[in-house]
Amino acid sequence: MLASLLVGHAESSSKPVVGVLLGSIRDLERISPVGNTLDLLGITYEQQILSAHRAPHDVADYAESARKRGLKVIICASGLSAHLAGSVAARTTLPVIGLPLASGSLGGLDALLSTVQMPTGVPVATVAIDGAKNAAFLAAEIIALSDPGIEKKLADARDRLAQAPGHPEP
Repeated sequence: MLASLLVGHAESSSKPVVGVLLGSIRDLERISPVGNTLDLLGITYEQQILSAHRAPHDVADYAESARKRGLKVIICASGLSAHLAGSVAARTTLPVIGLPLASGSLGGLDALLSTVQMPTGVPVATVAIDGAKNAAFLAAEIIALSDPGIEKKLADARDRLAQAPGHPEP
């Protein structure tokens, strides 16, 4: 059985097209830029806390049912050497984006390496350590391949970023 599901909503009447998984409730605030960016771009998403190690069967159920439920991309955020993204990618052919989180004595390097080192045929696209906004932007780029409305919103957000100095918000 799937653990509690939180639905993010750009338009709450739409079915989610992005799944956002995090390995621990402690990471909820750290990945909030994912939801904020997806909301800004008008992309519906669902968010769930699932541990690859504590709830492997729930992770498998989530990944295996994702396409049928209408998801197009899954973002997986985890720290330490947890391998949530790899566990999900092994069970779906949907694009999986790994979001390594800084934690522990290695500051996220272990999470980064465990996310990018995938075997042939089971890729995980990976963003920078704590790169929550880029995870959302990459998901938007994938969705924009078949959605001209999202492509326009994505282009507009990039234009705003290009015009703002420093580290702007989209």
